[in-house]
Amino acid sequence: MYRPGLFLLFATMIVIPLSANQAVGCPFCSPVSQTFSQEIKSSDVVAIVTLKELAPSRNTDDLSQSDFDPARNIPKATFEIQNILKGAEHLADRGEIQAVYFGEAAAGAMFTITALGAPDLDWSTPLEISERVRDYLVTVAGQAIEGPERLVFFMNHLEDEEDILARDAYDEFARAPYEDVKALREQMDRERLIGWIQDNDLQPSRRRLYLTMLGVCGYTTDADMLKEMIQSNDRRTKAALDALIACYLTLVGEEGLPLIEDLLLKNHDAEYTDTYAAIMALRFHADQGDPISPARVVQALHHMLERPELADLVVPDLARWEDWDSMPRLVQLFKDATEENSWVRVPVVNFLRRCPLPEAQTAIAELEQIDADAVRRARTFFPTNTSSGPAVVAETSENTPPEEELKKNVSTSVSPEVAETKTDDPADSVAPEESSAAGGPPELLPATVSEVASSEEVVSSEEVASSEEVASSEEVASSEEVASSEEVVSSEMVEVAGDGTEDKSRSMWTLGLSFVGLFAIVYVIKLTLS
Repeated sequence: MYRPGLFLLFATMIVIPLSANQAVGCPFCSPVSQTFSQEIKSSDVVAIVTLKELAPSRNTDDLSQSDFDPARNIPKATFEIQNILKGAEHLADRGEIQAVYFGEAAAGAMFTITALGAPDLDWSTPLEISERVRDYLVTVAGQAIEGPERLVFFMNHLEDEEDILARDAYDEFARAPYEDVKALREQMDRERLIGWIQDNDLQPSRRRLYLTMLGVCGYTTDADMLKEMIQSNDRRTKAALDALIACYLTLVGEEGLPLIEDLLLKNHDAEYTDTYAAIMALRFHADQGDPISPARVVQALHHMLERPELADLVVPDLARWEDWDSMPRLVQLFKDATEENSWVRVPVVNFLRRCPLPEAQTAIAELEQIDADAVRRARTFFPTNTSSGPAVVAETSENTPPEEELKKNVSTSVSPEVAETKTDDPADSVAPEESSAAGGPPELLPATVSEVASSEEVVSSEEVASSEEVASSEEVASSEEVASSEEVVSSEMVEVAGDGTEDKSRSMWTLGLSFVGLFAIVYVIKLTLS
């Protein structure tokens, strides 16, 4: 079976060092682009201008006729400055600027433009805007407040008729601390959120945000609508299923778990992406602890151990929640593993390495006789400091969708989101701390599954399987010295403290693994081309 982690190894190894201390935003929302406020903050000059004159045209029939510009610089259009939002000191008394513009707007058209490199300003390509966008930018540039209050302005522009404003408002919420979003509970329009959630044409990423918000302000009576959507066979109706399940469970609590267990965990015919969405939602709730306790979540995850091909998805969770009673079952999974689910062995070994019971070390020695390579890979690619408290193991399951693997490694912070009441947090239903649950122990998991790749946005198992033509399991296995699939799929970081020795060690490991990943990718490409 092809495992997407193979091709993401190099990328994840590069981004892991950059993920520490990353701010956590909305649990299930992924920012689409840089917000206007971020752009304004990072620019030296921001201005509203109008087009005065287009750039002079060139003689394209004879490019040698360039006497007017021996250096052949790109002709620039002339703009009149109407409003300076930032950096007036860098413009002095200038009333006009020149910038590269390839459009054909009429004279008088309005634009926003930024510049870097003060005092020698380098102007960006101007963006044409309407008067409403201009007023929006003026307000954003003038905002001095921080915290939940600043989100009130953007909340009024969610699903704005001008898409550029709707996108920016969404991105602001996607980047905002989850606690700030929850603080807006009394100001949220519940009816409007429900209307957006029921719109099958809505982008899944935005539906995630609105489900998150409904979790904050919704009523238990809203659960019936969510239940119907979860049970629907229409892929568009149950888009953003992870946030949908999380929201549902937030509203109804443990009473809703039997539905999720029967429909998505126990059911061997359930689609992989749907099952994965359910696991993501449960991880979030395990971290929240209210209204569903971690113990009850672990009990639900036990059903995945009866599906060996997907069991590796939950083994790190069992270790994180110290479910040592499941050790005998996991040891048997290791022994019974075949070529079709051999990837479960490394997570099982890491579970045993983290387990404080003496039986765990005995089991490792026994399993090493069965598959020494799996034990070696676990120790090599998941170095664990067992001398100072429980190890922090951030495993990337080979069954994890590509987008999820990348996000898991990119956002490793965990935001402190705590569900307040049954009607508080569907949003958190698949939230920040889900990050920790998202595939392993706390510190290393995607705090912002935000934009958690939705099940429908993730490659289906059939699509993944079809990629076996690119690198068959035999081809990959033959390069085990380079990187086995289990080696490739995961990376682990160890919780460190003290004089920084562990940090240096981690950096050396990351650098070494990056080279191994690069070599593995080159090797697979070579196999593919041959």
